[in-house]
Amino acid sequence: MAHYELNTSQLKQMAPKLRAGDTVSLTGTIYTARDAAHKRIVAAMEAGEPLPFALDGAVIYYAGPTPAKPGQVIGSVGPTTSGRMDPFSPRLLDAGLCCMIGKGVRGQAVQDAMARNGGVYMVAIGGAGAVKAASIKDVAVVAYDDLGCESVKRLTVEGFSAIVSQDCVGGNLYAEGVERYRR
Repeated sequence: MAHYELNTSQLKQMAPKLRAGDTVSLTGTIYTARDAAHKRIVAAMEAGEPLPFALDGAVIYYAGPTPAKPGQVIGSVGPTTSGRMDPFSPRLLDAGLCCMIGKGVRGQAVQDAMARNGGVYMVAIGGAGAVKAASIKDVAVVAYDDLGCESVKRLTVEGFSAIVSQDCVGGNLYAEGVERYRR
């Protein structure tokens, strides 16, 4: 297992090289989107409409940040359960998404799409949303403002830490953990 300090612009190239268990510190641009936003993004894709951000090489963090208090850039920004995005993720990966960040295990269709496209799934520690907020230097709503905290936001991050949970060659920390427990 290795540690990488990466700019998000490097992830499309680096994602196929990352392995389950690697730790990553990200700097650059990350977009937030949860299930309601994913549903709209896929609907826009199907309708041939413009997307809120370019998917090619993009990083999506499954989070719905809370409002910022005075003097803060953003409120708490912890990960949400990633499985809720499973119906949409293969389509986004096929369109160029290279990295997803959330919490919890992903389904086989997502694993297959990561294998096809060289994508990677990382986890952020749940319950540490206030700590995650410290790595966010700027935030802007880019789409679906009517969704409130679940709108699509562009985050500028510095030193945003995550752990590779599932990689594009079948590495899966969740499956490995269950297997170790069974032994």
